[in-house]
Amino acid sequence: MGPFARTLEDFFTQRGLALPTDQAERLAAGRRKRRIDAVPKPLRPAVAAFDISRMRAQDRARRAGTRPRSHHTLETALSILRDLARFLAEHRGKDDWALTDVHDIEAFLGILPKARQRRLVVLRQFFRFARSQHIVLVDPTRGLTAKQAGGFRGRTLTLDQQRDLFRRWTCDDDVHPHEALLGILALLHGASSSEVRMLQITDVNQRTQTVRLGKRPHPVPMDPASWTVLQRCLAHREGWPTDNPHVMVTKGTKAGRGPASTAYLSHVLDDCGYPARMIRSTRLVDLVNTMDPKLVAAAFGMDPEATMIYLADHVEAGRLPTSR
Repeated sequence: MGPFARTLEDFFTQRGLALPTDQAERLAAGRRKRRIDAVPKPLRPAVAAFDISRMRAQDRARRAGTRPRSHHTLETALSILRDLARFLAEHRGKDDWALTDVHDIEAFLGILPKARQRRLVVLRQFFRFARSQHIVLVDPTRGLTAKQAGGFRGRTLTLDQQRDLFRRWTCDDDVHPHEALLGILALLHGASSSEVRMLQITDVNQRTQTVRLGKRPHPVPMDPASWTVLQRCLAHREGWPTDNPHVMVTKGTKAGRGPASTAYLSHVLDDCGYPARMIRSTRLVDLVNTMDPKLVAAAFGMDPEATMIYLADHVEAGRLPTSR
């Protein structure tokens, strides 16, 4: 559907004059089909059967009133299986799931070490299903662990880099307001892309100059620099003829009421050269190491365990002095 059709759908469904269309489901089905079609042909039937079983589970969860898996979760699982199937066919010379062994799985997981845990969860689910359907006799993921050495492994910004970004987002009028808002909130307030993406007009208190971010228990006070950047983003939003309640409104969302896509947020900071996660991690590392981690967790609405990883040091083995 185009923007006009989405606008009509929102108008009629919000007033109870029509039922919502299945546009999202049809688009999701197309994305899943493209992933399945990319699996090598000998390995494709098992992946297709796994997808059907997951769709049935999603339907049962909806009818039971529990939380069904999202389309994104289902598509991510198919992407992982597609990559594994290609790896088996192109690098291991195997065209049958029954030939997969633990060494193949370990080699595949070693390609992206940071994604090991997420990938292993999906592979365990798939091979459990494959074993129940007698596609494989032995589960090759049995005995594998997803645990890694504790400690924060991400990258952070230096003080000079932080100063350059602060000047860019507060002094350069040529910078897009969306980039400035996401960047300054991540740099100074540790905001995630999801928190900025879901920020709505009603979350902004003009009188107290505070905003509500995500699941944080208390409104976040805005410093003068952050408040100025936020007002610039709101002024940019007023240039769109839209009823969308979100602060970030794009060309694709101005006709509806949904938030900007995650794909859009993932590229907002491309011009500055640093990802949002790296900028946010810099702020969290500084706060956790200068304050009580439990206070940081309470202020950010995080689990206490989530902040403790920023206290543990991790040094790459290659940087350690050779022991004698």
